[in-house]
Amino acid sequence: MYLAIREMRFAKARYSLIATIMVLVSFLVLFVTGLAQGLAYDNAASVKNMAATHFVLEQDSNHRFTRSQVDQNQLEKASLIVGKENVEPLGVKMTTVIRSEGTEKIDVTLLAVTNNGWLAPAITEGSPLSDQAKGHVLVDQKLADSGVKIGTILVDQASGTQWTVNGFVKNESFSHTPAVFLNQQDWLNLQSQTPARQGTKLAESQVYNALAIKDSSERVKDLQAALPNTEVISKAEAVSAIPGYKEEQGSLLMMIGFLFIISAFVLAVFFYVITIQKTSQFGILKAIGTRTAYLARSVTMQVLILSVGSLVISVLLVQLFEAILPSSMPFQLGFTTLALTCLSFVAMSLAGSLFSVWKVAKIDALDAIGRTAA
Repeated sequence: MYLAIREMRFAKARYSLIATIMVLVSFLVLFVTGLAQGLAYDNAASVKNMAATHFVLEQDSNHRFTRSQVDQNQLEKASLIVGKENVEPLGVKMTTVIRSEGTEKIDVTLLAVTNNGWLAPAITEGSPLSDQAKGHVLVDQKLADSGVKIGTILVDQASGTQWTVNGFVKNESFSHTPAVFLNQQDWLNLQSQTPARQGTKLAESQVYNALAIKDSSERVKDLQAALPNTEVISKAEAVSAIPGYKEEQGSLLMMIGFLFIISAFVLAVFFYVITIQKTSQFGILKAIGTRTAYLARSVTMQVLILSVGSLVISVLLVQLFEAILPSSMPFQLGFTTLALTCLSFVAMSLAGSLFSVWKVAKIDALDAIGRTAA
């Protein structure tokens, strides 16, 4: 520890350059990690926020809500198995709406949930929905940036249906589009207006996209046998099946992985070059009785101090950037993710220092002193 700090104080310019590079690399790692987490949450926030543990979808729907259809009969069967209080229907439809007084088109995802059920979102402003009040919806706060406010009338371009905004919810989105929540009666009315269902009775049109289940895995297993032509998937599988989710996260995670490797490589090269430059000094220290383990700990301690110090500065910079980032940019860096990323960065940095430690162990005292004398 003493030797490591004394050397860093003596060669301030050299170690300041290394520290600057490490700050930039660690900041980039943390920022991309926060961006990846933010995009993942923005892509599937509504599904992740649901209290459901599993979903029942139509067979061969590739785990996608928009490709699935389940009916009232399947809902009743599921209620008998897991209990009526543990199953709720869910409708999902991606569409485009416009404000009645404007022309701007807004892509949204309609989510039909049971009023006052455990799928219903928490309201941040306005009043909740009710089955008696038709034509009212709750919208995500992001729609306020498009001029939507309480009382605004939204018009569905596909069906011409109009809804009045009753209130706002926060952090509710699906496939990067703001969520619009409507009650089951409005969902059934919307279903009856689609070309495939025009002319049918409303009672025959009670079709949803999925059944949300909240129960233990043991009883959920019985659903598959009791409901033919369906598949029971976990919430994680439903999130992964959202269009573009796996591809987006795969690309970002690959970038983060390469950043870790690059940071370890850069640090390894810097310290390896420095170690080669100090070969004669290490040889003299070994000749006067300094143990190799002590010198190796000195190199490792320098790497640890630089990596931890750079991470502290990087975390402060990331928090500063997070405070000034626009609300439209999804960024999320929770404590657990931050801690794991920092620990991984320190571990990769220490792994990169192994080349220098190996070089220190290989230094021969007599050979180093001989080169110095020459």
